[in-house]
Amino acid sequence: MRSSKTVHVISAHAEGEVGDVIVGGVAPPPGDTLWDQRSFIARDQTLRNFVLNEPRGGVFRHVNLLVPPKHPEADAAWIIMEPEDTPPMSGSNSICVSTVLLDSGIIPMKEPETHMVLEAPGGLVRVRAECRNGKAQRIFVQNLPSFADKLSVPLEVSGLGTITVDTAYGGDSFVVVDAQTLGFAIVDHEARDIARLGVKITNAANEQLGFSHPENPDWDHISFCAFCGPLSETETGLSGKSAVAIQPGKVDRSPTGTAVSARMALMAAKGLMKPGQTFEAVSIIGSRFTGRILDTAQIGGRPAIVPEISGRGWITGIHQHMLDPDDPWPGGYRLSDTWGV
Repeated sequence: MRSSKTVHVISAHAEGEVGDVIVGGVAPPPGDTLWDQRSFIARDQTLRNFVLNEPRGGVFRHVNLLVPPKHPEADAAWIIMEPEDTPPMSGSNSICVSTVLLDSGIIPMKEPETHMVLEAPGGLVRVRAECRNGKAQRIFVQNLPSFADKLSVPLEVSGLGTITVDTAYGGDSFVVVDAQTLGFAIVDHEARDIARLGVKITNAANEQLGFSHPENPDWDHISFCAFCGPLSETETGLSGKSAVAIQPGKVDRSPTGTAVSARMALMAAKGLMKPGQTFEAVSIIGSRFTGRILDTAQIGGRPAIVPEISGRGWITGIHQHMLDPDDPWPGGYRLSDTWGV
């Protein structure tokens, strides 16, 4: 077999959401900081197209690039590539990366717990992994500080009229809607409708509400729409279903760690949740992340929380993506039947 490039990947998923990890074959991108490196990948598009576009990728796939850390405290660093964005942080991808680092032996595993500091483009995240019999059983991630942005504001959506939404940041930016009000129970057969409507709501929110991170002006848009179901009380806090619509039109199979963080920030801002309590988030396929408010914080002078999310990840395979020099589609392709473009 001949190939002009070979990219080595360990595939994984976290509670149902694919988060493959590039472990070799790609040189670190240029940049003095991890954010600079992330921005180069976002602008250049070459690596994103190669691993995310068909025939190697698909709208369901996220891919993470391991790079040497820039921060002296970090044990490893990674850059997240999602179908449309190259974001500051991702909960499901942080769980996939942690699982791959430990289960593959890139970072030595210590039982019963391994502690790591990982560097995401948006900042440091601290990881605690419960390990047993050579497997990282559950990953706990101290996420980036998260905050409520706009509470109970009107949004005009074509075909829906005026709805009431919140916006928040949980390592990525969200417009949050009440699923029940919009007629959704968050069950599997609703996935296509949630995905399509979620993209429409996200686009409307960017046009009418906007978003700007107070400490990172480069992050100036709303990425996702989170459909949140009713809350119920548990012995340690609250539980509820949710589904996140991801551009260009899919539903996250996991409960979305950044959405869990954003929702906890909203609940804290509304007086529904306080430090020490837990939030059990249930996805459209029934998988679960557990969130916890560890502490309070300040981001750009506004109240924030320090969230922890936890979930499970599994390795699904090892791949070598190759490029035949005669392949007429070296950057791959996207079609509207699945990509919605």
